[in-house]
Amino acid sequence: MAGNLGSGPGSAIRFRLRKMVGVSVEELAQAAGPAAGPVADDPDGRPITESDAEGWIPRTCFKHGPPRTVGIELEFLIHRDVDPPEHLAPDKLHRLHEEIRTRPLRSNFTVEPGGQVELSSLPADQVSGAIADLETDLAVLSATVQRHGARLVGTGLDSLPQPPRFLREPRYAAMEEYFDRTGRAGRMMMRSSASVQVNLEAARTGAGPGDLLRRWDLLHAIGPALSAAFGRPSGHPAADPRLRGYRLLRQGIWRTLDPKRCHAPVPGGGETLQEAYTRWVLDAPLLAVQRLDRPWTAPRDLTFRQWLREGVRAVPDAGPPTLKDLKFHLTTLFPPVRARGHLEVRYLDAQPGPWWRVAAGVVAALAEDDRAADAALAASEPVRDEWELAAREGLADPRILRAARTLLDEAAQALERDGLPDLAARAGEYLDQVALAPFPTNFKEASPC
Repeated sequence: MAGNLGSGPGSAIRFRLRKMVGVSVEELAQAAGPAAGPVADDPDGRPITESDAEGWIPRTCFKHGPPRTVGIELEFLIHRDVDPPEHLAPDKLHRLHEEIRTRPLRSNFTVEPGGQVELSSLPADQVSGAIADLETDLAVLSATVQRHGARLVGTGLDSLPQPPRFLREPRYAAMEEYFDRTGRAGRMMMRSSASVQVNLEAARTGAGPGDLLRRWDLLHAIGPALSAAFGRPSGHPAADPRLRGYRLLRQGIWRTLDPKRCHAPVPGGGETLQEAYTRWVLDAPLLAVQRLDRPWTAPRDLTFRQWLREGVRAVPDAGPPTLKDLKFHLTTLFPPVRARGHLEVRYLDAQPGPWWRVAAGVVAALAEDDRAADAALAASEPVRDEWELAAREGLADPRILRAARTLLDEAAQALERDGLPDLAARAGEYLDQVALAPFPTNFKEASPC
């Protein structure tokens, strides 16, 4: 029932808008409309120029419409349902994944590098519709997992020792190799993390030209306070010495991993948002290069712009880049808010029990309700750039806590105005009942629905 939180194990959620809400990276070339640069698509895989890329990126990454505004993507860690918990053996995890693929789900089902499971909902007009759709699929998913003697776990970083990498595709081998150059944080992210991702239309249909900039600014301004509010403690050992001192380990991982691809792009003097984002994309190092029947290892420190300029001299065994390579490169960038024709909010940890609905509802409410958005911007102003402080101190910092409390209160009022009293009540309770509550060492979650 839409708006009814129910009870349930946690899940990591990522809000995702699919097909009707902007476009996915894989669909950008077809759905983007008239090109600002000469390349519209690359059916023959022909090379592109730097000018092509500079025209294609802004017209596709910041495309918006048609007016479906929200979808939800959920990631779950999986533990054996024993005390103490442990990971499923790889062969049993594989059998579980195979059975889930046979189940009648409306959502798309995929698997993450560490074996985490993921549901991607259909897009909806309102957050209540997306929640209702996922509740149905979560009931099926939870029952299937239980039949395999396992349970779904919602938290930002697994408390169990790091499992082996489950997916063996060349993309993930190259990603692991890339992040291993600087430490172990990349492996922790790939194998042991789960998140809440909220994706929203880049701008509302019919809104003025400033709506995109306002929404982009809002989602970044509220980021430090909400990443602290929805950041979950973890007993996972900080295997990478760079992570020592972070209260919220998953947030610390994203602060530590490759700032050129994981921190927010900042416009320079005179740059528009689209120009700054395009520059940031092209100046980010290659994480992987797609090849046939060979490893996807990328040359060290080579940016996409350098590959465009140097072509085969830069990557002799792959040749000059095509639009397919550019689209793939975009999927290897992990800023707090990623532009993909819609805006992906990536800075929220997975939540225990039924609280994934609150994480989804709060971000959607603050973005959609103008009164709440104005109050959120004002409350966030003192800490809008304090990403590092939020990761290290979380809600223990009084300024972060003050901003977070205002954001949750404003979101609760917006949800009430939108006719979602149950979700509004849970949003109002979240900080005291979950975020500020003692973290039990023997916590076992309820079912997700």
